[in-house]
Amino acid sequence: MLYREPNALQIRVSLSEIEPVIWRRLVLPWAWHLGQLHLVIQAAFNWWNYHLHEFEIGGLRYSDPTLVNEPDFDDECRSFDEREVRLLDFRRSPGARFGYLYDLGDSWRHTVEIEELLSLDPVPRVASCTHGARARPPEDVGGPGGYDNFLQTMADPDHPEHAHTKRWCGGHFDPEWFDLAVTDKDVKNTLKTNIRRRLYQPKPKRHRPS
Repeated sequence: MLYREPNALQIRVSLSEIEPVIWRRLVLPWAWHLGQLHLVIQAAFNWWNYHLHEFEIGGLRYSDPTLVNEPDFDDECRSFDEREVRLLDFRRSPGARFGYLYDLGDSWRHTVEIEELLSLDPVPRVASCTHGARARPPEDVGGPGGYDNFLQTMADPDHPEHAHTKRWCGGHFDPEWFDLAVTDKDVKNTLKTNIRRRLYQPKPKRHRPS
């Protein structure tokens, strides 16, 4: 059997500090760089891309240099250009893991695991989502601790903040919600310009009585 050079990477991205786990399985062109991976993760979890982010790999930090200005930081705290690291740099590292942090206030930490190097025909030009589970927490909910409080408030109609919290999250929130078709469409559109993000979960459709 002839050896075929890999042209794609399969990864599993999971959100830390929350159980049951919230995760997505993604396939990306392996010539893409970490900046593009950032956009894929945002699309896969439907984060709004409103906040700063960084990758943590081998003790080094990588981020978007156009958004982060660190002139007074020493080398140990310096953040490097995420566009300088491509996914193909992980060609010999199935099983390798690294971190992705979104929103330095809420500190949503993700674990990115390299699952498999793939040789696909045709060569992929866009990313895709092939599996996943559960909805990510609302933006600006206050990190894992704030999310736990949010779920308790939403589950208790008698809580004094229930009505306000429900309006704040768009009128509906199901922590178990995950729609592969919707997520895959979002991921495939990752690099398109002027993409409109869904601010809230789709509300469940009401079944009309027969």
